[in-house]
Amino acid sequence: MRQKVEALQNEVAKHEQYEAPTEHLFHGGMYCRQVWRPAGCLIVGKVHKKEHFYMVVFGTVAVTTDEGVKLITGPQVICSNPGTKRAVYAETDALCMTFHRVESGTMEDVESELVEDDPKSMFGIGNKVKDQLLEVSV
Repeated sequence: MRQKVEALQNEVAKHEQYEAPTEHLFHGGMYCRQVWRPAGCLIVGKVHKKEHFYMVVFGTVAVTTDEGVKLITGPQVICSNPGTKRAVYAETDALCMTFHRVESGTMEDVESELVEDDPKSMFGIGNKVKDQLLEVSV
């Protein structure tokens, strides 16, 4: 599945990116990322280094999993393992959250602690769209 997600990322990178409103919360050695997704939005994430929870709070999203694409309607929680790279398509307006144990207390450090560096990613620290469009080999 990861190869399919990476191929999808190469195609998505050819288009303007949606910068999802994202809230970052730190508390008691935990980090929570809340991401609002309007219907029709497709986001390809980075590879995660650690296990964590992925929760669809409300709405319906199609999410890539090891078993294929899974349609999830919130509220529902799934477990993500290290090495996970997901593509998420919002079927409806949706709020999704991830929950992580962390040692870090800043966005820069959390990014380094939780996800692998991905020069092809369209997103930088804090879920911000990178300034320039990436060149993708055809």
